[in-house]
Amino acid sequence: MTISDDWVEHHFDHLAPEVAPDLHAVLARTRARCPVARSDAHEGGFWVMTRYADVLKAAQDWETWSSELGMTVPFEPAPVKILPVAVDPPLQKEFKRLVNAHFTKTKVAPWEEATRALVNELIDSFIERGECDFMAEFARPLPGRAFFDLALHAPSDDLDQVNEWAVQASLPKSDKQQDSLMQLAGWIYNLIERRKADGPRGDVVDEVMAAEIEGRPIDIGEAIGTIHLLILGGLETTAGVLGAAMLQFCEHPEILEEIRRNPDRIAAVVEELLRLDGSFVCIGRTARHDTEIGGRAVAEGERALLYWASANRDEAEFDRPDEFDPGRERNRHLAFGAGPHKCVGSNLARMNLRVALEEIARRLHDVKLQPGAEIGWHSSFNRAPLSVPITFTPGPRLG
Repeated sequence: MTISDDWVEHHFDHLAPEVAPDLHAVLARTRARCPVARSDAHEGGFWVMTRYADVLKAAQDWETWSSELGMTVPFEPAPVKILPVAVDPPLQKEFKRLVNAHFTKTKVAPWEEATRALVNELIDSFIERGECDFMAEFARPLPGRAFFDLALHAPSDDLDQVNEWAVQASLPKSDKQQDSLMQLAGWIYNLIERRKADGPRGDVVDEVMAAEIEGRPIDIGEAIGTIHLLILGGLETTAGVLGAAMLQFCEHPEILEEIRRNPDRIAAVVEELLRLDGSFVCIGRTARHDTEIGGRAVAEGERALLYWASANRDEAEFDRPDEFDPGRERNRHLAFGAGPHKCVGSNLARMNLRVALEEIARRLHDVKLQPGAEIGWHSSFNRAPLSVPITFTPGPRLG
């Protein structure tokens, strides 16, 4: 298939394999040709929003653009209702308040020391070789192991298997995706049952188990769905940003040098990496009533994809949007979404990214892609490199 002007205007398909390798070029073309496009792909077709202003407006207007009526294109009922993203306010707020307090900056700050230890443990596993597959050996293990241990207090013997289920559940078109979602739901159920016997830990699992929703006790399906989202929302997304960041480092080694020379600027570096290559690509919404967006008339019940990845490179919002510039005066990126469904785990993701980049800059030098490496991507609602094989100057283990 050739991606033509006609294709981006009338036949856009986010699941087409041709989109993933050149996502940003495809989105830039769509944004320029038809910033609110109407695609006939998939049953019933859908709208594609690519401008920053339109994406932000729709994300904030939950009364018009509903999550509860459908978030996927094509529509596929989830085997587990993922909460709170699968419902709209005011019910959405009931579920989100359960987890908000457990992922504030203050709450995640004490996890930094343990996260740094895990980062260095992972680096130790390959630094003497002078090469590794960065995705398989660092980017994917890190967020899962940190989250299951620090946030959920999951049994350590479960970590590798649960992390694998979570990764497979996040991969589009994986033949293991549906089974992994169900396996993960079963594991969450067993975790809840174990925690009932073990007693309170003062964490988010306790909060969810003891919750009242609209004046009644939370049911087990809702509890599973709430913890399910915490897992799926923070693993492959963080891994994708780490993988994309490593590709930037290989192409632009001055970024790592900037971190080494000016460690106080790492927060700005993280924000710019999130803007350029945030792995949260898009989200689906359904129109609750007849409306318009970007001058296009939308009928009740029609679906739309809101493209965060395109909004973050919109020329109308960002000067030189395709360039890495941590010195931007204003960087109001949408890498974590916007509106009532904005990612509750953004503080944890930022801390994980900052600590990882600090230790990568400190310990890995002369980073390059392995000769002949071909980088493949998965890309639909999330985006991440499949593999990032790198070489670097071998160094000593710390442990």
